[in-house]
Amino acid sequence: MTTRVLLVDDQQLVRAGLRMLCDSAGDLEVVGEAGGGADGVRLARRLRPDVVLMDLRMPGMDGIRCTAQILAADPAARVLVLTTFDDDEHLYPALAAGACGFLVKDASPAELLDGIRRAAAGQRPFSAPVLGRVVDSAVAARTAAPPPEPAPLPPLTGRESEVLHLISQGLSNAEIAARLHVGITTVKTHVAGLLAKTGAANRVRLALLALGHSPETPSNRPIP
Repeated sequence: MTTRVLLVDDQQLVRAGLRMLCDSAGDLEVVGEAGGGADGVRLARRLRPDVVLMDLRMPGMDGIRCTAQILAADPAARVLVLTTFDDDEHLYPALAAGACGFLVKDASPAELLDGIRRAAAGQRPFSAPVLGRVVDSAVAARTAAPPPEPAPLPPLTGRESEVLHLISQGLSNAEIAARLHVGITTVKTHVAGLLAKTGAANRVRLALLALGHSPETPSNRPIP
């Protein structure tokens, strides 16, 4: 099965190198290139790629705003950040916008190809140093103080509650439809209703909201 990739980077030479790398892999196909965030949003909506490979520093609309707009239009989109800047000032805003992973441009070709494949498979690829910082930050946050009580969920129907729980487990719309024995259009309608009711910006925020109301306690939840 071929994974369709959209490249969003303002440097033409970088895009050319990424295209050559993807073309060298028989299971990846670059279906479009965008030199800026606005074009990235437009092409993502038109092409519906499996993975959007996203730069962060771009003139005009940057990669964080582009990521947020892509996910607002398609909460199931997989946006994988590829950037030179691996500091927290770029990492956490990108994750908050809904990026599924974060790789730095000094990653090896094999690491980058593996990251794209993992993103397409629903996983969350991170460069090793970045992942280490995320884990350290999560551990520090849990040991510093007990987390605040999450805001109460709005009233949900039974089916909406089921869909929200499955979103928190990382299931795609198609997988949720199969699990609940309903059509994928029905699932998309429930997801849209959940976004409207909760005010969540995207599917990632819905999952975090659901996990915040999980019956697990902070002391026995696994560290993400």
